[in-house]
Amino acid sequence: MRTVFLFISAFFFLLFGSYCQGVIEISNSLKVDREEVVAIPWKDVLSSNQKIDTTNFILINSKTKQQTPYQLEYRGRQDVQNLLILVTVKANSKLILQFQKGKPATFASKTYARYVPERKDDFAWENDKIAFRMYGKALEGTKENAYGTDVWVKRTEKLILNERYKRGEYHIDHGDGMDYYHVGFSLGAGNMAPYKNDTIWYSKNYRTWKVLDNGPLRSTFQLTFDEWDVASQKVKVVKTISLDAGSQMSRVEAIYSFNQTPTLPVVAGIIKRKAPGSSWMDESGGIMGYWEPTDNKYGTTGVGCLFEQPVQQMMMNKEHLLAVVQATTGQPVIYFHGAAWDKGGAITSSQKWFDYLKFYKQKIENPLTIVVRKAS
Repeated sequence: MRTVFLFISAFFFLLFGSYCQGVIEISNSLKVDREEVVAIPWKDVLSSNQKIDTTNFILINSKTKQQTPYQLEYRGRQDVQNLLILVTVKANSKLILQFQKGKPATFASKTYARYVPERKDDFAWENDKIAFRMYGKALEGTKENAYGTDVWVKRTEKLILNERYKRGEYHIDHGDGMDYYHVGFSLGAGNMAPYKNDTIWYSKNYRTWKVLDNGPLRSTFQLTFDEWDVASQKVKVVKTISLDAGSQMSRVEAIYSFNQTPTLPVVAGIIKRKAPGSSWMDESGGIMGYWEPTDNKYGTTGVGCLFEQPVQQMMMNKEHLLAVVQATTGQPVIYFHGAAWDKGGAITSSQKWFDYLKFYKQKIENPLTIVVRKAS
């Protein structure tokens, strides 16, 4: 009898012991399908899976029975901060994911960021859609120096930064895209700087860097800048930048430090070209978009910025499209900047680019509803 009991106990352990107890329900209230990376606080995961093994669990789609890609986000800390999941949720529907014990399948990394000492202190980041870079101290004083954010257009889902730097031929399209975006002494593709007395007060290039997370679904890093003078006031800034799989937009959290005024006006800007392009400035909606004039050889790049906090003013001068917001010392200014290339095949016109920006802002304002619960 004891033998039978042990046999039955072992059977049920094998049948149910491989399952964790948690279920994730993700609901989409919009009338359009959504594919994006969602972040679930790790404490919410632990509430239904107190003994979860971070090295030995998988997420199963309840309908397809397939594994769903995920990433443990640390934000530069020792302990897990968030569970990142790449999800597709149909319009007005719900996605259910189940925790199970097991070794996760190997999924191709879709994001990447790194310091590039071999190219004069560049810091570059990319995902499966687009790539960017910022310039470091070693570039100052050279004819290549520039202030703003650079764009490397892509027409492949593969990660290409290392290969491009190895080739050293950024301005030649080898079938996966290229660098033809010109930044110069401007804000480029959405960089931010203080704005006082109708003047953009540029800092020097970034001084230190730190990678907080590096894929496969989100890469996050931090750049710090030396203190500089802004209309007789000393200002410092730290910028934390992240890029998710599948997104054309980087998220920027800029924390300014200053002590002579309660607030400081800052601008995010997009460099204009000499030839006519298409622009869209929705001040009340916090959306600024630009579809550059077409280059007969290289194609067309769209650039945009989205803002979480109210925009004080949007305007256009000889060099830039500009959006002014107010920074409070020690408090983050959160915004998004990004780009798209018509030769990438997905966003091929100004209307498609402006629609993308509008939808992206809609998603920010209407996040997916996420519930983590114990399995019933």
